[in-house]
Amino acid sequence: MLESLYVKDFAIVDEAEIAFGAGMTVVTGETGAGKSLLVDALLLLAGGRAEAAMVRHGCERAELSAEFDLAGRADLQDWLAAEDLDEDGACQLRRVIRSEGSSRAWINGRPVTLGQLKTLAAGLIEIHGQHEHQALLDRGQQLALLDAFGEHAADLAEAARLARGWRAAGARIAELSRGADHAERIEWLSHQVEELDRHALAPDDLAALEETHRRLANSGQLLQGCAALAERLDGDDEFALLRLLARAQAEIGHLATLDARLAPVGELLDAAQIQLGEANDTLARYQDALDLDPERLAETEAQLAKLHELARKHRVRMPELKAHADGLREELESLRGAGADIAALQAERQKLAADYARVAAALSGKRAATARRLGDAVSGLMDELGMRGGRFEVQLETQDGGEPDAQGAERCEFLVSANPGQPPRPLRKVASGGELSRISLAIEVAALGSDAVATMVFDEVDSGIGGAVAEVVGQKLRALGERSQVLCVTHLPQVASQGHRHVRVSKSSDDGSTRTRIEALDGKARQEEIARMLGGVEITRETLAHAKQMLASAAR
Repeated sequence: MLESLYVKDFAIVDEAEIAFGAGMTVVTGETGAGKSLLVDALLLLAGGRAEAAMVRHGCERAELSAEFDLAGRADLQDWLAAEDLDEDGACQLRRVIRSEGSSRAWINGRPVTLGQLKTLAAGLIEIHGQHEHQALLDRGQQLALLDAFGEHAADLAEAARLARGWRAAGARIAELSRGADHAERIEWLSHQVEELDRHALAPDDLAALEETHRRLANSGQLLQGCAALAERLDGDDEFALLRLLARAQAEIGHLATLDARLAPVGELLDAAQIQLGEANDTLARYQDALDLDPERLAETEAQLAKLHELARKHRVRMPELKAHADGLREELESLRGAGADIAALQAERQKLAADYARVAAALSGKRAATARRLGDAVSGLMDELGMRGGRFEVQLETQDGGEPDAQGAERCEFLVSANPGQPPRPLRKVASGGELSRISLAIEVAALGSDAVATMVFDEVDSGIGGAVAEVVGQKLRALGERSQVLCVTHLPQVASQGHRHVRVSKSSDDGSTRTRIEALDGKARQEEIARMLGGVEITRETLAHAKQMLASAAR
């Protein structure tokens, strides 16, 4: 429910804040005062198109905000939570329009897109006015209203469940088939796995192969280098390390006899001789084991080339080939067992389709009966609302394709003939804004209690009517206000007197500027406003008495 609306520097309104309550609130005022500005503000807060002309002349920006009570609307609270826009149960819509035409929107103080604003506002408020603002013109909304009116929720939920299951089974079949011939995929995977099993190596084995290739490719250089090093360690040259070390040992032994403190140096040289001897022996063993092997080198090069080829083919690094082979093997094993799975899924899909056909047929029968009931109810109300002889119908159209659909086997179109003898036409093609508003009112009254949206706005719903019909319109709006919150912009006293609450919009000019004032009326002020609507400029005791009587009659 709409709790409050705040506007600042919007059109000819400098600043205004108004509180709303349950029931029917009427908005009145003289022609040109700006009664419809409240509706325009709500349209913008519902995601409507913003224009620079909406900003008050001489101001940088217009600010609009509205507070809603979400009591009993768990669906909207869940949506806010899912979008990370929840704020301790609060629901505030805010929009700022700048003088150059740009705009920004917020929900509970957090920036949002216009799409998010529209999604939330669609569950909060319905605005019945000009064509582009009619929720009832949307065929999806029409079908939802028909199902709500006929209480088809359980059948619709079951049809949606079966349709989802049917589609999920089809998606699983497509996934198992990989979108190609099943046997071809198995054959291709078998070949790839066999090839990878034959050549792919684990990371450790690949590292050992690369090490072997490096040694074989450089075996000549290794043999030559080892021979030169062996000669330097213990060769015939007088400068070989072991020869030089032997002379150093002899000299330090002689010196140690002269000073015992040099004995540790001799021990270190002895240790060095042992280390050099071991290094020489290890080098000799390495030389004996090392051999030029061109055939082995060719084998390792061919093996590495094959691994490089497989890595490019499968678009993975060489160390990942083994893991890739394991992944393909899992898919192959899954596909080899998928034949039975696909057959089971196909059988399940056929059963789901049969169950869906049964549920959809039952839903179609109920919709046909509901369409007749809703058509009769709205047609009767149209007669009361001044469209005598008018007719309302709900046309059901079966969907092509025959596939299970979550919304059932048909769509609907609201058709209307506002005058006798005229063929019914789609509601979205009705030309008269006043007729469209009254037809919308008739639908809302007929579907009383079916609509989840708690706030309905009717802009000039009484256009082109008067007298007894105007009084009926007011009574219907008041009845609607007993169940939902209704905001009605009107110029007729018969409608205004039926409101539970009354708001007046007035315009004043001073110092070359024009301002609009919005105020809530009660008691005597409201009686005077009804009298003004009845009698025009001159308000007599008779018009005041008539206004008082109208208000008393509505209250009863």
